[in-house]
Amino acid sequence: MSAFIIEGGHRLQGEIHPQGAKNEALQVICATLLTDGDVRLTNIPDILDVNNLIQLLRDMNVKVTHNGSGDFTFNAANVNLDYLHSQEFLQRCTRLRGSVLLVGPLLARFGRATLSKPGGDKIGRRRLDTHFFGMQKLGAKFRYDNEEGIFEIAADRLHGTYMLLDEASVTGTANIIMAAVLAEGTTTIYNAACEPYIQQLCHLLNAMGAQISGIASNLLTIVGVESLHGAEHTILPDMIEIGSFIGMAAMCGDGLTIKNVSYKDLGIIPDAFARLGVKMELRGDDLFIPRHEHYEIESFIDGSFMTLADAPWPGLTPDLLSVLIVVATQAKGSVLFHQKMFESRLFFVDNLIEMGAQIILCDPHRAVVVGHDNEIRLRGRRMVSPDIRAGIAMLIAAMSAEGVSRIENVEQIDRGYQHIEERLRSLGVKIHREP
Repeated sequence: MSAFIIEGGHRLQGEIHPQGAKNEALQVICATLLTDGDVRLTNIPDILDVNNLIQLLRDMNVKVTHNGSGDFTFNAANVNLDYLHSQEFLQRCTRLRGSVLLVGPLLARFGRATLSKPGGDKIGRRRLDTHFFGMQKLGAKFRYDNEEGIFEIAADRLHGTYMLLDEASVTGTANIIMAAVLAEGTTTIYNAACEPYIQQLCHLLNAMGAQISGIASNLLTIVGVESLHGAEHTILPDMIEIGSFIGMAAMCGDGLTIKNVSYKDLGIIPDAFARLGVKMELRGDDLFIPRHEHYEIESFIDGSFMTLADAPWPGLTPDLLSVLIVVATQAKGSVLFHQKMFESRLFFVDNLIEMGAQIILCDPHRAVVVGHDNEIRLRGRRMVSPDIRAGIAMLIAAMSAEGVSRIENVEQIDRGYQHIEERLRSLGVKIHREP
């Protein structure tokens, strides 16, 4: 495992460009399997999870052409279906959460898909029921081998139908959409996820010849078509990375500009930081975060205790709660964080407590942070990153801390943030990687 060594207390300043959105990239790359035409995707982030998925498609005999930085063309005219049943394919799926997004396209175009239980962050239960419920509603037969941990799903032809999803699962919605675009008849999905990345997937599929309406709402209508063709698509900037940079700038910035953020697609994220007292200026489509000597947590209008909780879009993404918790440790005031969606995601706060943060972990889902108002700095320490988002939160804490910190297992951070140490060094952060 690699480690980051961070010397805290150095102010970051300058400009930074956010990478392409990881979650969108995983979806639209899998969507290229729906056609035998060329699909060109730009602004693909150079991160571990995405690179592993691209390599997996190459091994499936998808022709992948690297046109330039973040620019790839995919052609799935000659997919090796035998490889999809090999032990090598199944073992690789266990190491890549995004592999579950292969199921919808493979089922729609080839009539069957096999998948081993996918990997990813260890943040609690991440059930796949919604994915397979949707496929079954479309007419597919589903079988799960509990001993081997292998999912098998098949259908001679998918048929459009009405379905009400039991949860607004982002990947579940994406998988069902990709299956339904080639189904016979009309599919209506109610309680669909409607994140910008789902919207982007729908726009790409429509550009490929699909007929999807209701985009940006939780009620999608999909009229199935016989086939799709090639298209071109540009991936949005990553809202989670933008939120991470806002947190860094608030805690240890000396004036940071985040370029080309696609502000309209950030939703409630800027408001969540504003509730912690973080000031920012929108300059065109850039965000400028000035130096913060102090920032104060707001109260609700009736004077009650501030609470920040995650929720499906357009609510607050759970991926940023870890960053917001770190930012709150140096604010003036107190705030309750309620992580509703994953029961293991708050356990990383033990590391912050050992760094000197005042945090009460009420239960696996709730934590109260009492801010230091920058009067007591966090202390550097040795930590291990359990997942992508906790890893970046630890990194932000280390950047603001007094002394030197060591963060191990930073491959977790690499899964979601491209060349992060190089980009931070260009802003003045003292960080280096040890293999």
